[in-house]
Amino acid sequence: MPQEMRNMIKNDNSPPAHLIVGELSVPAGEEWVSRLGGWTVLQVNKGTGYYLQPQSNQALEAGSVLLVAGSAGGSIRASQLSELSFHSFRVMPSRLAGLITLGEQSSLDLAITRNHASSEIFPPNSPVAEKMRELFASPKREGLLFRLKLLQVFVEAVGNGLEHTVVREKTDGDFADAKQRLEVLLKQTPASELLEMNFNELAQMTRCTTRHLSRIFHELVGMSFRDKRAELRLARARELLANSDSKVVDVALESGYKSLSLFNLMFARRYGVSPGRWRQKNGNSRKMLPVNLQRSRGFKINLG
Repeated sequence: MPQEMRNMIKNDNSPPAHLIVGELSVPAGEEWVSRLGGWTVLQVNKGTGYYLQPQSNQALEAGSVLLVAGSAGGSIRASQLSELSFHSFRVMPSRLAGLITLGEQSSLDLAITRNHASSEIFPPNSPVAEKMRELFASPKREGLLFRLKLLQVFVEAVGNGLEHTVVREKTDGDFADAKQRLEVLLKQTPASELLEMNFNELAQMTRCTTRHLSRIFHELVGMSFRDKRAELRLARARELLANSDSKVVDVALESGYKSLSLFNLMFARRYGVSPGRWRQKNGNSRKMLPVNLQRSRGFKINLG
Protein backbone atom coordinates (compact mmCIF):
# COMPACT_ATOMS: atom_id res chain seq x y z
CA MET A 1 0.00 0.00 0.00
CA PRO A 2 1.38 3.48 -0.87
CA GLN A 3 2.60 5.49 2.13
CA GLU A 4 0.21 8.38 1.40
CA MET A 5 -2.75 5.96 1.59
CA ARG A 6 -1.50 4.68 4.94
CA ASN A 7 -1.33 8.25 6.22
CA MET A 8 -4.92 8.91 5.10
CA ILE A 9 -6.08 5.88 7.05
CA LYS A 10 -4.14 6.74 10.18
CA ASN A 11 -5.12 10.42 10.32
CA ASP A 12 -8.58 11.46 9.21
CA ASN A 13 -8.35 15.24 8.95
CA SER A 14 -10.91 15.78 6.21
CA PRO A 15 -13.81 18.26 6.75
CA PRO A 16 -16.50 16.80 9.05
CA ALA A 17 -19.30 15.11 7.12
CA HIS A 18 -22.47 15.82 9.09
CA LEU A 19 -25.22 13.19 8.63
CA ILE A 20 -23.56 11.84 5.49
CA VAL A 21 -22.65 8.15 5.21
CA GLY A 22 -19.05 7.30 4.45
CA GLU A 23 -17.26 3.99 3.86
CA LEU A 24 -13.75 3.06 4.89
CA SER A 25 -11.53 -0.03 4.70
CA VAL A 26 -8.59 -0.53 7.05
CA PRO A 27 -5.98 -3.08 5.90
CA ALA A 28 -5.06 -5.97 8.20
CA GLY A 29 -2.92 -4.80 11.09
CA GLU A 30 -3.42 -1.09 10.31
CA GLU A 31 -5.10 1.59 12.47
CA TRP A 32 -7.60 4.34 11.76
CA VAL A 33 -7.75 7.47 13.91
CA SER A 34 -10.46 10.11 13.59
CA ARG A 35 -9.45 13.50 14.97
CA LEU A 36 -12.70 15.32 14.19
CA GLY A 37 -15.21 16.74 16.63
CA GLY A 38 -18.80 15.78 17.27
CA TRP A 39 -19.98 12.17 17.49
CA THR A 40 -19.17 9.31 15.12
CA VAL A 41 -21.39 6.25 14.66
CA LEU A 42 -19.90 3.37 12.70
CA GLN A 43 -20.89 -0.22 11.92
CA VAL A 44 -18.48 -2.98 10.96
CA ASN A 45 -19.40 -4.56 7.63
CA LYS A 46 -16.62 -7.10 7.27
CA GLY A 47 -13.72 -8.40 9.30
CA THR A 48 -12.84 -8.01 12.96
CA GLY A 49 -10.88 -5.45 14.87
CA TYR A 50 -10.45 -3.57 18.12
CA TYR A 51 -11.31 -0.19 19.55
CA LEU A 52 -8.14 0.83 21.38
CA GLN A 53 -8.12 3.31 24.26
CA PRO A 54 -5.40 4.06 26.85
CA GLN A 55 -7.18 2.08 29.56
CA SER A 56 -8.99 -0.62 27.57
CA ASN A 57 -9.25 -2.58 24.32
CA GLN A 58 -12.67 -3.68 23.06
CA ALA A 59 -13.36 -6.17 20.29
CA LEU A 60 -15.31 -5.16 17.18
CA GLU A 61 -17.05 -7.94 15.26
CA ALA A 62 -18.99 -7.84 12.00
CA GLY A 63 -22.33 -6.10 12.54
CA SER A 64 -21.37 -4.37 15.79
CA VAL A 65 -21.79 -0.60 16.18
CA LEU A 66 -19.38 1.83 17.81
CA LEU A 67 -20.57 5.21 19.13
CA VAL A 68 -17.67 7.49 19.99
CA ALA A 69 -17.23 11.16 20.83
CA GLY A 70 -14.61 13.08 18.89
CA SER A 71 -12.72 13.95 22.07
CA ALA A 72 -12.76 10.40 23.45
CA GLY A 73 -9.44 9.51 21.86
CA GLY A 74 -8.55 5.99 20.85
CA SER A 75 -8.20 4.30 17.48
CA ILE A 76 -9.61 1.38 15.50
CA ARG A 77 -7.21 -1.41 14.56
CA ALA A 78 -7.97 -4.17 12.06
CA SER A 79 -6.98 -7.68 13.07
CA GLN A 80 -3.78 -9.16 11.68
CA LEU A 81 -5.80 -11.70 9.68
CA SER A 82 -8.20 -9.64 7.61
CA GLU A 83 -9.22 -6.21 6.36
CA LEU A 84 -11.75 -4.27 8.42
CA SER A 85 -14.47 -2.31 6.59
CA PHE A 86 -17.26 -0.18 8.01
CA HIS A 87 -19.90 2.44 7.27
CA SER A 88 -19.95 5.57 9.39
CA PHE A 89 -21.60 8.95 9.80
CA ARG A 90 -20.92 11.93 12.02
CA VAL A 91 -23.31 14.07 14.07
CA MET A 92 -22.30 17.64 14.91
CA PRO A 93 -24.68 18.93 17.66
CA SER A 94 -23.83 22.55 16.78
CA ARG A 95 -25.39 22.00 13.33
CA LEU A 96 -28.74 20.95 14.82
CA ALA A 97 -29.63 24.32 16.31
CA GLY A 98 -33.05 24.41 14.68
CA LEU A 99 -33.90 20.91 15.85
CA ILE A 100 -32.52 20.39 19.35
CA THR A 101 -32.73 22.68 22.35
CA LEU A 102 -29.82 24.37 24.08
CA GLY A 103 -30.34 22.02 27.01
CA GLU A 104 -30.03 18.95 24.78
CA GLN A 105 -26.98 20.40 23.03
CA SER A 106 -25.34 21.10 26.40
CA SER A 107 -26.15 17.55 27.52
CA LEU A 108 -24.44 16.09 24.47
CA ASP A 109 -21.40 18.27 25.08
CA LEU A 110 -21.39 17.23 28.75
CA ALA A 111 -21.66 13.56 27.82
CA ILE A 112 -18.51 13.91 25.72
CA THR A 113 -16.56 14.93 28.83
CA ARG A 114 -17.74 11.94 30.88
CA ASN A 115 -15.56 8.88 30.28
CA HIS A 116 -18.41 6.39 30.63
CA ALA A 117 -20.56 8.25 28.08
CA SER A 118 -17.98 9.13 25.44
CA SER A 119 -18.00 5.71 23.73
CA GLU A 120 -20.13 2.57 23.62
CA ILE A 121 -20.24 -0.64 21.58
CA PHE A 122 -23.54 -2.24 20.58
CA PRO A 123 -23.60 -5.97 19.67
CA PRO A 124 -24.82 -7.12 16.21
CA ASN A 125 -28.20 -8.24 17.58
CA SER A 126 -29.00 -4.94 19.33
CA PRO A 127 -31.84 -2.71 18.04
CA VAL A 128 -29.33 0.04 17.15
CA ALA A 129 -27.21 -2.37 15.07
CA GLU A 130 -30.26 -3.81 13.28
CA LYS A 131 -31.51 -0.34 12.34
CA MET A 132 -28.06 0.62 11.09
CA ARG A 133 -27.92 -2.47 8.86
CA GLU A 134 -31.31 -1.63 7.39
CA LEU A 135 -30.29 1.97 6.68
CA PHE A 136 -26.96 1.10 5.09
CA ALA A 137 -28.59 -1.55 2.91
CA SER A 138 -30.74 1.17 1.33
CA PRO A 139 -29.69 1.99 -2.26
CA LYS A 140 -30.48 5.67 -1.64
CA ARG A 141 -28.35 7.17 1.14
CA GLU A 142 -29.26 10.81 0.83
CA GLY A 143 -32.19 13.16 1.26
CA LEU A 144 -33.96 14.64 4.27
CA LEU A 145 -35.78 11.45 5.25
CA PHE A 146 -32.56 9.43 5.24
CA ARG A 147 -30.75 12.05 7.34
CA LEU A 148 -33.59 12.06 9.85
CA LYS A 149 -33.33 8.27 10.12
CA LEU A 150 -29.60 8.57 10.76
CA LEU A 151 -30.34 11.12 13.45
CA GLN A 152 -32.92 8.78 15.00
CA VAL A 153 -30.34 6.00 15.23
CA PHE A 154 -27.90 8.42 16.86
CA VAL A 155 -30.47 9.52 19.44
CA GLU A 156 -31.24 5.89 20.32
CA ALA A 157 -27.53 5.10 20.55
CA VAL A 158 -26.59 8.07 22.73
CA GLY A 159 -29.59 7.36 24.99
CA ASN A 160 -29.29 9.07 28.33
CA GLY A 161 -26.80 11.55 26.92
CA LEU A 162 -29.78 13.65 25.82
CA GLU A 163 -31.11 13.85 29.37
CA HIS A 164 -30.12 17.09 31.00
CA THR A 165 -27.80 16.25 33.91
CA VAL A 166 -27.46 19.60 35.64
CA VAL A 167 -27.78 19.21 39.42
CA ARG A 168 -30.10 21.84 40.82
CA GLU A 169 -29.09 23.75 43.89
CA LYS A 170 -31.40 23.15 46.84
CA THR A 171 -31.73 26.86 47.58
CA ASP A 172 -34.87 28.75 48.46
CA GLY A 173 -35.86 32.07 46.93
CA ASP A 174 -36.24 33.71 43.56
CA PHE A 175 -32.67 33.00 42.44
CA ALA A 176 -33.12 29.22 42.67
CA ASP A 177 -36.46 29.55 40.86
CA ALA A 178 -34.82 31.63 38.13
CA LYS A 179 -32.25 28.90 37.55
CA GLN A 180 -34.99 26.31 37.24
CA ARG A 181 -36.98 28.56 34.89
CA LEU A 182 -33.90 29.03 32.70
CA GLU A 183 -33.22 25.29 32.72
CA VAL A 184 -36.77 24.58 31.55
CA LEU A 185 -36.53 27.31 28.93
CA LEU A 186 -33.28 25.87 27.54
CA LYS A 187 -34.86 22.43 27.34
CA GLN A 188 -37.89 23.66 25.42
CA THR A 189 -36.45 26.34 23.13
CA PRO A 190 -34.75 25.41 19.82
CA ALA A 191 -31.20 26.71 19.88
CA SER A 192 -31.80 28.75 16.70
CA GLU A 193 -34.35 30.91 18.53
CA LEU A 194 -31.56 32.21 20.73
CA LEU A 195 -30.37 34.18 17.71
CA GLU A 196 -33.56 36.24 17.82
CA MET A 197 -33.38 37.01 21.58
CA ASN A 198 -31.52 39.70 23.44
CA PHE A 199 -30.22 39.34 26.97
CA ASN A 200 -32.76 41.68 28.54
CA GLU A 201 -35.63 39.69 27.04
CA LEU A 202 -34.16 36.49 28.46
CA ALA A 203 -33.84 38.13 31.87
CA GLN A 204 -37.52 39.11 31.76
CA MET A 205 -38.53 35.56 30.80
CA THR A 206 -36.59 34.08 33.71
CA ARG A 207 -37.67 36.91 36.04
CA CYS A 208 -34.24 37.70 37.41
CA THR A 209 -31.59 40.39 37.13
CA THR A 210 -29.20 40.39 34.18
CA ARG A 211 -26.28 39.95 36.59
CA HIS A 212 -27.75 36.78 38.07
CA LEU A 213 -28.79 35.55 34.63
CA SER A 214 -25.17 35.83 33.49
CA ARG A 215 -24.09 33.52 36.29
CA ILE A 216 -26.74 30.85 35.86
CA PHE A 217 -26.54 30.89 32.05
CA HIS A 218 -22.80 30.23 32.18
CA GLU A 219 -23.35 27.50 34.76
CA LEU A 220 -25.95 25.67 32.66
CA VAL A 221 -24.50 26.22 29.17
CA GLY A 222 -20.78 26.43 29.88
CA MET A 223 -20.24 29.84 28.29
CA SER A 224 -21.71 33.33 28.33
CA PHE A 225 -24.89 34.27 26.48
CA ARG A 226 -22.86 36.45 24.12
CA ASP A 227 -20.36 33.68 23.32
CA LYS A 228 -23.11 31.12 22.78
CA ARG A 229 -24.99 33.37 20.39
CA ALA A 230 -21.76 34.10 18.50
CA GLU A 231 -21.08 30.35 18.25
CA LEU A 232 -24.55 29.72 16.83
CA ARG A 233 -24.24 32.58 14.34
CA LEU A 234 -20.91 31.33 13.01
CA ALA A 235 -22.18 27.76 12.81
CA ARG A 236 -25.16 28.97 10.80
CA ALA A 237 -22.86 30.98 8.52
CA ARG A 238 -20.63 27.95 7.97
CA GLU A 239 -23.62 25.83 7.01
CA LEU A 240 -24.87 28.48 4.56
CA LEU A 241 -21.43 28.83 3.00
CA ALA A 242 -21.22 25.07 2.49
CA ASN A 243 -24.74 24.56 1.15
CA SER A 244 -25.68 27.71 -0.75
CA ASP A 245 -24.29 29.84 -3.56
CA SER A 246 -25.32 33.07 -1.82
CA LYS A 247 -22.85 35.93 -1.68
CA VAL A 248 -20.76 36.22 1.47
CA VAL A 249 -22.46 39.49 2.38
CA ASP A 250 -25.87 37.78 2.20
CA VAL A 251 -24.60 34.94 4.38
CA ALA A 252 -23.39 37.52 6.90
CA LEU A 253 -26.80 39.21 7.00
CA GLU A 254 -28.65 35.89 7.22
CA SER A 255 -26.43 34.90 10.16
CA GLY A 256 -27.22 38.05 12.10
CA TYR A 257 -24.23 40.25 11.23
CA LYS A 258 -24.97 43.79 10.09
CA SER A 259 -21.37 44.45 9.10
CA LEU A 260 -19.51 42.37 6.52
CA SER A 261 -16.15 43.43 7.93
CA LEU A 262 -17.16 42.28 11.44
CA PHE A 263 -18.40 38.97 10.02
CA ASN A 264 -15.12 38.40 8.16
CA LEU A 265 -13.14 39.23 11.30
CA MET A 266 -15.17 36.93 13.59
CA PHE A 267 -15.20 34.07 11.09
CA ALA A 268 -11.44 34.23 10.52
CA ARG A 269 -10.80 34.45 14.25
CA ARG A 270 -12.89 31.32 14.86
CA TYR A 271 -11.91 29.15 11.86
CA GLY A 272 -8.54 30.54 10.85
CA VAL A 273 -9.51 31.45 7.27
CA SER A 274 -11.80 33.93 5.53
CA PRO A 275 -15.40 32.87 4.68
CA GLY A 276 -14.53 32.77 0.98
CA ARG A 277 -11.54 30.47 1.45
CA TRP A 278 -13.51 28.24 3.81
CA ARG A 279 -16.22 27.86 1.16
CA GLN A 280 -13.66 26.92 -1.51
CA LYS A 281 -12.39 24.09 0.68
CA ASN A 282 -15.63 22.89 2.29
CA GLY A 283 -18.46 23.76 -0.12
CA ASN A 284 -20.62 20.81 -1.12
CA SER A 285 -20.19 19.51 -4.65
CA ARG A 286 -23.92 19.10 -5.17
CA LYS A 287 -25.92 21.92 -6.80
CA MET A 288 -26.36 24.70 -4.26
CA LEU A 289 -29.48 26.76 -3.69
CA PRO A 290 -29.87 30.43 -2.76
CA VAL A 291 -30.59 31.14 0.90
CA ASN A 292 -34.23 32.13 0.31
CA LEU A 293 -34.94 28.83 -1.48
CA GLN A 294 -33.25 26.86 1.28
CA ARG A 295 -35.46 28.52 3.84
CA SER A 296 -38.60 27.48 1.98
CA ARG A 297 -37.41 23.88 1.97
CA GLY A 298 -36.92 23.56 5.72
CA PHE A 299 -33.21 24.35 5.68
CA LYS A 300 -33.28 25.30 9.37
CA ILE A 301 -33.26 21.63 10.35
CA ASN A 302 -29.57 21.53 9.52
CA LEU A 303 -28.55 24.95 10.74
CA GLY A 304 -25.85 25.32 13.31
